[in-house]
Amino acid sequence: MPNLSWRHHALVQALLSRGPMSESKFHSLFHALTKKDPGSHKQLFNDCLLAINKELAYVQFELRACRNQYNGEVCYGVVNNVADEQAKLGTKYSVPQITFYKSVVEAIVNDVTGQGCISNINALYVQLESQLAIGSQSQGGPSTIPPAIRNFTMSQKEKTLEELVKDGWLCSTSDGNIGLGVRSFLDLRSWLRMNDVPTCDICNEAGVKAELCHKEGCMVRIHSYCLKKKFPRRAERVCPVCGSLWGIRATKREVVEEEENEELNESTQTQTQGQVQAASSLRCSSRKRLRS
Repeated sequence: MPNLSWRHHALVQALLSRGPMSESKFHSLFHALTKKDPGSHKQLFNDCLLAINKELAYVQFELRACRNQYNGEVCYGVVNNVADEQAKLGTKYSVPQITFYKSVVEAIVNDVTGQGCISNINALYVQLESQLAIGSQSQGGPSTIPPAIRNFTMSQKEKTLEELVKDGWLCSTSDGNIGLGVRSFLDLRSWLRMNDVPTCDICNEAGVKAELCHKEGCMVRIHSYCLKKKFPRRAERVCPVCGSLWGIRATKREVVEEEENEELNESTQTQTQGQVQAASSLRCSSRKRLRS
């Protein structure tokens, strides 16, 4: 990478060694390296990432950002843009483990309720044979089950599930279910689009974890963070397609956040009005002194 400085190298090395980083940590690292705040120097930050990706493209890697659909946080990571048999040699997982991972991912994204997760038990009992059927159909041959997959035991699945969660390919949700990890959101963006996973009607990204319109026949789904950004007040939330009220009961946390935001807005407006009145009074006093 002859066109990159040591600062570019440090950013890439940090992502490779630490794995995906939250936006706050990645921005802090950028600030430490450049003494510039990414928030106030957006063009510099974007140019830096563009320069890195131009060089990474030669080896078909990419530094990209994604949003964790379970908490709305933005994360950065380096991903491999090639998905072939040779690429599999670079992973620590065996063929049965990769097949198990793919089966769990399919079960999660095919959840019609938009919860973006399956129970731990359902994850352990996914059918690995479905992945072999898909592979054989693409190659035009009969499906055969290799002994390594046929003999993949329940204890091996449990251990693999733990490793996948630990490595960030899957995650354990707050209610104990299994969902997609940050690495999967980073790596599987193209796969999610190619496999027709329903998209969020606002950001057009795959709606793995999303809220669904309650009107019968309407297929709209929206990420919770997209919904809050587009409609800050719950009373204003309507389906962008059918126009019906977005009838999702707010959680206690959402109600508290909305009340705090309203109080903050009211406080800001009051302060602004007070400042305007004070300035007006000052101008009037100045005029009186000048007249006298």
